[in-house]
Amino acid sequence: MRFLLRFLLPCLFLSLARVQAAPAPAVIICGGSMMSGKHFSDDTLAVMRAHFAGCQRIALVLHASLPAERDGMEARLQKAFAHLIGAKAESLHRHDAAGQLALLADADGIFVGGGETFVLLGELYRTGQLELIRARVAAGVPYAGSSAGANVAGLLIGTTNDFPVADVPSRRSLGIFPAVINPHHPLPEAKGDFDGRVAKIVNYLQFNPAETVLGLGNASIARLHDGRVTLETGQGWLYRVSGVRPLVIGAAVPELSP
Repeated sequence: MRFLLRFLLPCLFLSLARVQAAPAPAVIICGGSMMSGKHFSDDTLAVMRAHFAGCQRIALVLHASLPAERDGMEARLQKAFAHLIGAKAESLHRHDAAGQLALLADADGIFVGGGETFVLLGELYRTGQLELIRARVAAGVPYAGSSAGANVAGLLIGTTNDFPVADVPSRRSLGIFPAVINPHHPLPEAKGDFDGRVAKIVNYLQFNPAETVLGLGNASIARLHDGRVTLETGQGWLYRVSGVRPLVIGAAVPELSP
């Protein structure tokens, strides 16, 4: 534990020092299903390439997936990032506790995969990685999260779709994207599923009227960049207690101005 603290504190001080002159945070959230074979899907390639431009080492946070699946997921994402920008990607699960913190402190890009949101958030709290990721993103390190990785980017986990299979100290999450996220949002053509999801989120907001929920369909991406949020690809919906509206690709979302 003493070794861990000796390692962690300098990393945190370094991250906090970078915040002083940091650019605006760069965050991508995806509704899920953003892969096509060994690469990112064609719909997501352009925005992912722009988002991670110049990055050479990507830290993969795969806590949300089953341990037995992490090797295969890492291999797939390594090929995807090599194809995307020629970057090297490495999963935290390859390292012990200190090594995981070192990878997060050193990487110039962070990608958080999908799976079980409550497992993911609980592990981020348990390891101290929640604060470190938050500090790195505040310092300008690009973050992308898909499905569960999108959920934890939001202000808290409230509309996650998945069961609470693990306990968490708090529903408060990274808070690097200014909304509560609902990934895998059904599309209007699937009328029954769409209407059911709308009803659930509207009901959620009756109990949590101060919150704003962003629903994203599969392979749909919203990006926080240069201080504004835009829908970059796919379909998305902004929910507030006053109503719901569909988002327009390329248009700023003023309700989510940080």
